[in-house]
Amino acid sequence: QVQLVESGGGLVQAGGSLRLSCATSIRTSNIYAMGWFRQAPGKERELVAAISWSGGSTFYPDSVKGRFTISRDNAKNTMYLQMNSLKSEDTAVYYCAAGRSWYSGSYYTKEADFGSWGQGTQVTVSS
Repeated sequence: QVQLVESGGGLVQAGGSLRLSCATSIRTSNIYAMGWFRQAPGKERELVAAISWSGGSTFYPDSVKGRFTISRDNAKNTMYLQMNSLKSEDTAVYYCAAGRSWYSGSYYTKEADFGSWGQGTQVTVSS
């Protein structure tokens, strides 16, 4: 089981930026695809970004495309989510997730493919 710890959440005004970090216990000998999800009150958890082990392949839903950027530094065992031009509808608890993979260039988009989850960090965007 991989340990994941998110940080960087907080309160920001609409139009502002935040950078989330996810510290992991992933050993570099194992390949894990990773992603960021969010869950707003009364809504289902949704994927906001996914990244392959190599970092060369990424995915974003239309709702955040062009505003959010996912990246990772495997040497530092850390994944990031840069969030720009934040909107009130981005308010949610953000979770990082990791799923064991056998291909360094592929990512996952389904919750079921991610076996390890962090506890979440709150992001609140005020309008």
